[in-house]
Amino acid sequence: MEKTAISIPVDDETARAYHMASPDYQEKIQILLQLRLRELAELPTRSLAEIMDDIGTKAEGRGLTPEIMGDLLHDE
Repeated sequence: MEKTAISIPVDDETARAYHMASPDYQEKIQILLQLRLRELAELPTRSLAEIMDDIGTKAEGRGLTPEIMGDLLHDE
């Protein structure tokens, strides 16, 4: 499948974390975002805020805390 680059604005810390990640970890992030964007495109009846709230609720229900997320983003 041919790939096309897109640009998504993020805050400085997020950009820094991504650029500091290893190429392997960057690829994993790209795949995760690609899959999630496809899911979002298929669910046009819900607002982005509703979807993001749902993601957050599910993540918290599975034990993901802001601290753990920070650790994951800074772990290489």
